[in-house]
Amino acid sequence: MTPLARARCHLKAHPMTLDAAVAVVVLVCMLASSFIEPHGKQAVNWSLRSPDPLSLVTITVSAAALVFRRRAPRAVLAVTGVCSVVESVTGDPRAPVAMSAVIALYTVASTTDRPTTWRVGLLTMTVLTGASMLAGPLPWYAQDNLAIFAWTGIGATAGDAVRSRRAVVRAIRERAERAERTREEEARRRVAEERLRIARDLHDVVAHHIALVNVQAGVAAHVMDKRPDQAKEALAHVREASRSALSELRATVGLLRQSGDPEAPTEPAPGLDRLDELAGTFRNAGLPVEVARADHGTTLPAAVDLAAYRVIQEALTNVQKHAGATARAEVSVVRVGPHIEVTVLDDGTGDQPAPTDGNGNGNGSGNGGGHGLLGMRERVGALRGTLTTGPRYGGGYRVHAILPVKTRSRAPEDTA
Repeated sequence: MTPLARARCHLKAHPMTLDAAVAVVVLVCMLASSFIEPHGKQAVNWSLRSPDPLSLVTITVSAAALVFRRRAPRAVLAVTGVCSVVESVTGDPRAPVAMSAVIALYTVASTTDRPTTWRVGLLTMTVLTGASMLAGPLPWYAQDNLAIFAWTGIGATAGDAVRSRRAVVRAIRERAERAERTREEEARRRVAEERLRIARDLHDVVAHHIALVNVQAGVAAHVMDKRPDQAKEALAHVREASRSALSELRATVGLLRQSGDPEAPTEPAPGLDRLDELAGTFRNAGLPVEVARADHGTTLPAAVDLAAYRVIQEALTNVQKHAGATARAEVSVVRVGPHIEVTVLDDGTGDQPAPTDGNGNGNGSGNGGGHGLLGMRERVGALRGTLTTGPRYGGGYRVHAILPVKTRSRAPEDTA
């Protein structure tokens, strides 16, 4: 750090030191002005004039008051103004004391608002100039009287300009800090949304594949002794389901990789093009699933495609887990105007107790329960779609999602 920078930091930390230095400089200038005869034959003659004791007192008091100009600017202006008036009326005025009043007026203008600066500046200008013109020994049109008028106006104007500049700099700094806070909050919000999305994906993947593994493992254990071929087939399905679960988990958790991490996942997110494969895994697990599609080859945005796939996956997983051993499921995907409608029906009896939907409401097959329902609602809601779930008349359960074919903003796509 340079000596100038160190001195500047010291003055900022101790502003009264700067004020004391200003007061000393002003005192020296006023004392010098009180001895100078500016209108003599010579340019400067130190021998033709000497101040009286009252002038020395007013000079000293007005200069000493400047030490406190930051703490009490208006009080300092009042003291210096009174000293200037006394010097103008009783002494031989050549505006030496008015110098301290001009600096005090500058301080007031730089620390207050513009209307106050106008009122205080006009009052100070009027009082000092009027006292010099009307009560002073010099003619009213004397150059010294006009100098008081000019310097008080300059002091008020300079103080107001400095105050305006400080306000502009402060506003720019506040805007920059606010923008930085906004960027940080936006980054935190996006991180939270990404974590929520990944948590939904993890729940869907794990719940689906663990349910299939559980069913196939039970089948293998049941037929291991009597029908080993069927047990081998069931174990093959367990291996396939576990491999698929690991692959999807790797792809999902891979979204958390940082730039530069090795082996970033490149597999695209699942969509309705894998609906037949999804239904096949459930058929292999013993759940009859019928699929009907009337979407006429509609190309969906990635977020909508993924949400529709996850809704079907979660609904079928709940059917498998809660609807009973004899349940059947029907899946339909239909294009209706600007929307795609996904419906999953089952005719289960709900032999197992179903989880609640978070509000204490149970259901027959459990499709509306637990985190699965919350995940489906969040996915569909993020895309500005609607999701309805509830028991069917005569038994079973219905999950119905309406998703827009075209999303209206990018934000939902990012959070889906």
